[in-house]
Amino acid sequence: MPTHLESEGALVRQAQAGDHEAFTTLVRQYERHIYRLALNITKDPTDAEDVLQESFLKAYSNLKNFQGDSRFYTWLVRIAVNEALMKLRKRRSAPALVALDEAISDGEDQEIRRDLADWGDNPEQRYGKVELRDILASAIESLELPYRMVVMLRDIEELSTEETAAALGISVPAVKSRLLRARLMLRN
Repeated sequence: MPTHLESEGALVRQAQAGDHEAFTTLVRQYERHIYRLALNITKDPTDAEDVLQESFLKAYSNLKNFQGDSRFYTWLVRIAVNEALMKLRKRRSAPALVALDEAISDGEDQEIRRDLADWGDNPEQRYGKVELRDILASAIESLELPYRMVVMLRDIEELSTEETAAALGISVPAVKSRLLRARLMLRN
């Protein structure tokens, strides 16, 4: 039975050869992780969705350039971090708000009503998760972005130190230093 890394490598090779189902499998395997990472960087569900889509689109369009020097997931995380940081820069320069009750025109003088689905947990699920999530989120939120990103990748996404360094474009000692400082800040 192939290991997770072997199956990831096989899926990447199949996707590079044009197998769309293999890439779809990679998307399904990593979409929750990339969304969570993007949400922790952007702090906005809509921006995180955009980052998720842009990251996979960019990975798909550049798949032929992936050399396999690192894990596909590490490469994808690097793309997602860059997309999330670009989203933050764009947000600072030009915030755009859309009212949910604003009608959408279909281009033919017809207005379309927005129907919004509730994707949240039911009350029982929320009750069970709220306290722990709030404590953890508050502690992580208090960290400056460089420390928060290292904690997210290393401790929450469970990337190795080397993979975290590659994803962030910093050295392994810098990852270790930031992680130590972040953990000390979280402990306090």
